[in-house]
Amino acid sequence: MAEAASQHLSLPSRLLELCALLGAPRDSLRGLEQVAQKKGVKHLSALDPEVLSIFVPPFISKGDSQMAGANCGTLGKTRRRSFRKKRERPRPEQWKGLSGPSRVPEPEDVTVPGGVDLLALPQLCFPGGVCVATEPKEDRVHFLVLTDVCGNRTYGVVAQYYRPLHDEYCFYNGTTHWEGCFVPYAVCVVSRFPYYNSLKDCLSCLLANLKLCKDFEVDSPIKDFAAKLSLIPSPPPGPLHLVFHMKPLQIVFPARADPESPILDLDLHLPLLCFRPEKVLQVLTCFLTEQRIVFFSSDWALLTLVAECFMAYLYPLQWQHPFVPILSDQMLDFVMAPTSFLMGCHLDHFEEVSKEADGLVLINIDHGSITYSKSTNDNVDIPDVPLLAAQMFIQRVQSLQLHHELHAAHLLSSTDLNEAQAHRRAWQQKLNCQIQQTTLQLLVSIFRDVKNHLNYEHRVFNSEEFLKTRAAGDHQFYKQVLDTYMFHSFLKARLNRRMDAFAQMDLDTQSEEDRINGMLVSPRRPTVEKIASRKSSHLQVTHRRMVVSMPNLQDIAMPELAPRNSSLRLTDTAGCTGSSAVLNVTPKSPYTFKIPEIHFPLASECVQRYYADFVTLLSKAMDFLAPDNSLLLARYFYLRGLIHLMQGQLLSALLDFQNLYKTDIRIFPADLVKRTVESMSAPERAQAERAPELMRLISEILDKPHEASKLDDHVKNFELPKEYMQLDDFMKRVQESGIVKDASTIQRLFEALTVGQQKQIDPETFKDFYNCWKETEAEAQEVSLPWLVMEHLDKNECVYKLSSSVRTNLGVGKIAMTQKRLFLLTEGRPGYVEISTFRNIEEVRSTSTAFLLRRIPALKIKVASKKEVFEANLKTECDLWHLMVKEMWAGKKLADDHKDPQYVQQALTHVLLMDAVVGTLQSPGAIYAASKLSYFDKMRKEVPMALPKTTVETLKHKINPSAGEMFPQAVDALLYTPGHLDPAEKVEDAHPKLWCALSDGKVTVFDASSWTIHQHSFKVGTAKVNCMVMADQNQVWVGSEDSVIYIINVHSMSCNKQLTDHCSSVTDLIVQDGQRVASEVYSCSMDGTVLAWNVSTLQVTSRFQLSSGGLTSIRLHGGCLWCCTGNSIMVMTTNGFLCQELKIEEHFKDISTSFLAFQLLPEQEQLWAACAGRSEVYIWSLKDLAQPPQRVPLKDCSEIICMIRVKKQVWVGSRGLWQGTPRGKIYVIDAERKTVEKELVAHTDTVRTLCSAEDRYMLSGSGREEGKIAIWKGE
Repeated sequence: MAEAASQHLSLPSRLLELCALLGAPRDSLRGLEQVAQKKGVKHLSALDPEVLSIFVPPFISKGDSQMAGANCGTLGKTRRRSFRKKRERPRPEQWKGLSGPSRVPEPEDVTVPGGVDLLALPQLCFPGGVCVATEPKEDRVHFLVLTDVCGNRTYGVVAQYYRPLHDEYCFYNGTTHWEGCFVPYAVCVVSRFPYYNSLKDCLSCLLANLKLCKDFEVDSPIKDFAAKLSLIPSPPPGPLHLVFHMKPLQIVFPARADPESPILDLDLHLPLLCFRPEKVLQVLTCFLTEQRIVFFSSDWALLTLVAECFMAYLYPLQWQHPFVPILSDQMLDFVMAPTSFLMGCHLDHFEEVSKEADGLVLINIDHGSITYSKSTNDNVDIPDVPLLAAQMFIQRVQSLQLHHELHAAHLLSSTDLNEAQAHRRAWQQKLNCQIQQTTLQLLVSIFRDVKNHLNYEHRVFNSEEFLKTRAAGDHQFYKQVLDTYMFHSFLKARLNRRMDAFAQMDLDTQSEEDRINGMLVSPRRPTVEKIASRKSSHLQVTHRRMVVSMPNLQDIAMPELAPRNSSLRLTDTAGCTGSSAVLNVTPKSPYTFKIPEIHFPLASECVQRYYADFVTLLSKAMDFLAPDNSLLLARYFYLRGLIHLMQGQLLSALLDFQNLYKTDIRIFPADLVKRTVESMSAPERAQAERAPELMRLISEILDKPHEASKLDDHVKNFELPKEYMQLDDFMKRVQESGIVKDASTIQRLFEALTVGQQKQIDPETFKDFYNCWKETEAEAQEVSLPWLVMEHLDKNECVYKLSSSVRTNLGVGKIAMTQKRLFLLTEGRPGYVEISTFRNIEEVRSTSTAFLLRRIPALKIKVASKKEVFEANLKTECDLWHLMVKEMWAGKKLADDHKDPQYVQQALTHVLLMDAVVGTLQSPGAIYAASKLSYFDKMRKEVPMALPKTTVETLKHKINPSAGEMFPQAVDALLYTPGHLDPAEKVEDAHPKLWCALSDGKVTVFDASSWTIHQHSFKVGTAKVNCMVMADQNQVWVGSEDSVIYIINVHSMSCNKQLTDHCSSVTDLIVQDGQRVASEVYSCSMDGTVLAWNVSTLQVTSRFQLSSGGLTSIRLHGGCLWCCTGNSIMVMTTNGFLCQELKIEEHFKDISTSFLAFQLLPEQEQLWAACAGRSEVYIWSLKDLAQPPQRVPLKDCSEIICMIRVKKQVWVGSRGLWQGTPRGKIYVIDAERKTVEKELVAHTDTVRTLCSAEDRYMLSGSGREEGKIAIWKGE
């Protein structure tokens, strides 16, 4: 076998790896000549196949390739490209009628791609052997999957056809007829991409030509065919499909949906035609539990296609084990392998495999059945898919229209073959989309709750707790699935927060409750709404399970599954309980690009002309493209870059690839660009570095090669500790367990569990605490409230704590605590008696009441709206309830005073931890230990909780973008974007949004109509974000410390574009005030560079450089740009000419300071500025900047950080003192009177950023000690 090829002159993402002609060797055919002449011979013996010819790119002669690749450096090494097994020369008379003398080429060495085994290939192309026939047979096709030792797959499409043993033929009625013996041949095309349907169409066109050729003529058309395919690139991921004309068909090569998705060139409904939905679920379960699976069929083609369809159903889960969809007769021993595998055999071997092999799942495609190998029939136990997920899947599958004939019955017959194909292809695309949505919903239903048991920081999955949340009947399924390699890889992707199809579907279908829970820091409990829905569905589920176990109870009327459609035509989705919306999704029609014709003979000139035509067509398509269609533009840039590489135009190629940063960074071919840069000669490299666009690209590729370390992809299963723990280790263990993440809360828990002893926790104590917590959590999941009680509660309330049955002055019953109130769940006839909301509590006391000769501990609660004091004889529970109620009362008081509901959530966490600590210690000192967690109650006693009256009146609400994180994160930048209706958006996406930039490039998006999480954090680089601006209704631009401007698509919430023209930290972004839709954006960077951008084209329209660096902000006024550097504020024209300058040294000669921030007030013709180390705001007149400024002193201000103008006010964010304590302060200054109207104190850390919401509300973000956002009422 030929050695593996090194890199050669070829298309980097070409379709073809090799093309081969296979058949019986000439020597073995000689003995058949006499047999073929005998009359009455029906069956001829099978022959061993071999490779007759093989064709490997490139297909240009050495001299031509040296000319074509003269500028390609190491990208262009030539290899011999074809080989033919030496045969006898034909007799001259066989070539009569041919144009000119023909000559058989001498054998050549050929370099074969690494994943192709030439010894095994003949067996796979003739899996049933080479069977010679006495009459011609129908052409057939089947499909191969070839895997190398590294697990990389290549894909083969094999077309078999029959030729007569001799080339004599005669004509009857104008049709060619052969007589004698017929020998099968196969043409195999191997590609790195699974283009099953497309390559089948290509081979169909080839075979039509081969049948007209004599034996020794077939090499030429096969080589031409292979050469054509080798010049066709695989389309980049996205909406652009490539079209190529191969007479008589138009061949379409579809692109994968996104870089993470597989290429789908399949008819995904094939398994649904072969199996009932219930059987499809069984097969999927076999995949998910990684069984040893063997498919059987009498049709070799179906073996690969059906197996590939099932793997597509499971995306993004991926089969990790050997995949050999076709086993030839000589490979049957493969099924004896002891590990998991997926293989395929001819149906003739079913009985043999069933008897000889153990532990196999045998799937008969022809019969639609699933059985097990006989020796282990009693031992193989394939669990059922969870019931509710299975029911929904079956209903959705039954609603699909799987028959194209029914869809097209009303259409006229097409007289154009390509038109008919296009119509069929569009129907298939829509059906494939519906099937993908259906199977994806199945996976989301099964695995949605996995994320609730992940700890992302420590990469831990708590499988035991996850199993406890599953229905008892589903445990066997989940236990088997959770132990698989497939699920392990799935967990890695979740922990890496990969936004794949599963994550997107999970996000799109999450309930409002799940969105709200994303903001909660308290442990989750079932809400009243969930309890109600559980109660209503419980009876139905019970009945359905009874049908399975007690089939003879005919007298009980039980609800059944929706009946299957009796018609294949109707697509009734009414019974799909809300799933019809998914099935009605119509995929967007893909764009197509027609590849130019390839001219022969395939000399260098022809290839270069083909490349030139390709570039011309791409450039024309780009010229006619709308500027805002960046998605399609990126695909054109990608393809043109590839073709420029093949032309040897490396600079042009790099420029095209550089443009992917501005159009779609996801498809940027980093490895290819790196190889290209490394292959450049010194003069080429120097020329490239002189181009500003390429200098940064080359620097990133070579000077900082892969600085980012590889993602940590380990996954740990949660285990209880086995050694003593200090604080740091204890904190890690608690976070891994999923109990609580907040570091300060865990520190208080550590203090509680170590009261009166050495500051370390033994494994037994941790185990007791963990078990106590989880038991309480499990009990809460089983809480079932009567309908009468639920009517009095809000739908989002949860019962967090129930007392024992106690006597109270309101009756006998159990005291229940929610996040909002206390109420009595009366005994006897269940009833609801409200005790109090936490807001209305005036006093809580622990006392005792006399009973006979004993004193019984009791809890007394005084309520503002009631004269009678509530009293409950809680006995041994009294002290704990006293602590818990006081903590909740204090938390509610803080929440009301600070307009911050997070205090209630934190108080709930403290309360539940108190309960667990008391349950763990069970000692006289347990209550004292639990009191260490009474954090807010101590705050209420020690520190004045009330904020200043002005602050309370102005403050509307507070939100915590760091909820669920281990530590608070600084709010680096805020941006409010107004809501607008857009056809591309869902209704909830049209709400106004608040964009919050946190540490290390994280961006979290809130729905500003409800202040709930709209999109959990996604990354824009890894550096600090300095500024954000809404460039138009579809784009938010983010300026980063890493000198990149990231562009976020507001519809998809994805960041696929980057502007890299700045060379230092991007410090500000602005648009023209008053413009609803901006046409131009200005950006500046710390080195003094100012750029103007066209929003539609993302091109720089103008640029200039300030002589001094330190540029921190810019403003646009009067057609000029006002630029703030440390030493001055410079007024520049948009072309970069200095108009005037305000130098700080001219006004502050005695002190050393610098400008920190400034604002322009055009109506007042004033410039307001803040200076480093100064607690005053300085005001200059725009009419004469040389005049001394007015000063507005800010009382108790330590440092000014930011400023913003809102109508006739200027808001100043700072750090200052309040009651002697450092706090974040906001000063609201009247712009006309130049006096401080308000001092607002609501942050415990510095106010880092300010943002206006339509001038009606103001938003402020604080530093990392607090990390919260305050919403203020504007004037």
